[in-house]
Amino acid sequence: MTEGNQQKLTTFLMFQGRAEEAMTLYTSLFADSEVLDVTHYGPNEAGAEGSVQHATFFLAGQRFMCIDSNVSHSFSFTPATSIYVQCADDAEIGRLYAELSKDGTELMPLDNYGFSTRFAWVNDRFGVSWQLNLA
Repeated sequence: MTEGNQQKLTTFLMFQGRAEEAMTLYTSLFADSEVLDVTHYGPNEAGAEGSVQHATFFLAGQRFMCIDSNVSHSFSFTPATSIYVQCADDAEIGRLYAELSKDGTELMPLDNYGFSTRFAWVNDRFGVSWQLNLA
């Protein structure tokens, strides 16, 4: 994971005050993950002091960016766009499902749906949508 090998497309997540908490959770769940840089709002700046002005992080080797919006919006995350995770084994899908669904919303509980023997779709506690599939 190096900035020199930037991917052309980067997922950008806009939170409303919980970006750092989300990054910390996400990077703890996936190998090859780390927070690269975080810039916080300072006193008398546009955003709430200490909230994330801009951050870059890797999840499983993929680059993501996020912010805490300093503007209140009438929209948030939607399940129409989700992060799709191809899990290596039953232990991984079970662990990710437990952590990502905690205090979130279960859209499709972990089960056999015919198209996959183990699949789940959840909105996590921050509103980000995740599809978990056992390869």
